[in-house]
Amino acid sequence: MLKHGILGLLNYQEMTGYEIMAVFRDSLHYFWEAKTSQIYRELQGLEHKKWVHKTVVPQSGKPDKNVYSITEAGQRELLQWLAGDDLGLRVKTPGLMKGFFLGERSAEENIRYFERVRDSCGLFLKSLEAVPQIIEAYGNAIGGQEKALYWQMTVEYGRRSMQMQIEWASDCIRQLEGR
Repeated sequence: MLKHGILGLLNYQEMTGYEIMAVFRDSLHYFWEAKTSQIYRELQGLEHKKWVHKTVVPQSGKPDKNVYSITEAGQRELLQWLAGDDLGLRVKTPGLMKGFFLGERSAEENIRYFERVRDSCGLFLKSLEAVPQIIEAYGNAIGGQEKALYWQMTVEYGRRSMQMQIEWASDCIRQLEGR
């Protein structure tokens, strides 16, 4: 999935690995985590598959810069992935796996757990407040205001998801306190 995220970004414009990481940090990390080492490893794999092309740009007094661009084969792969039947709606949530087994601990410990969930989601929700300006800036940078509409839709999903988790954690706390 990370490879398709990178292809999608490079479909907008050519970028260095550092620039890809910056875009992840500013936008995609709200729903997909990627470490710098993972991005560089994926870039090597994408280059091996000939889905991206690397141009080495010499720099004076600094290491050479690697600039990546998507190839026609990479664009075909991206479009094939976007058109695929897999909607990606599988649920794989480590927090829910942990929640399933919380009966092994005391209610007091679990109230604190759900308070942390609620508070963390609240902080995440607050962090989304800056995203509209980031979306606008990236949209302007690539001349893709229509594409930015889809970015906004994705952020709205994240906002609703965080709000649901806050409500769920608050309900869990109420149930535990009512015992």
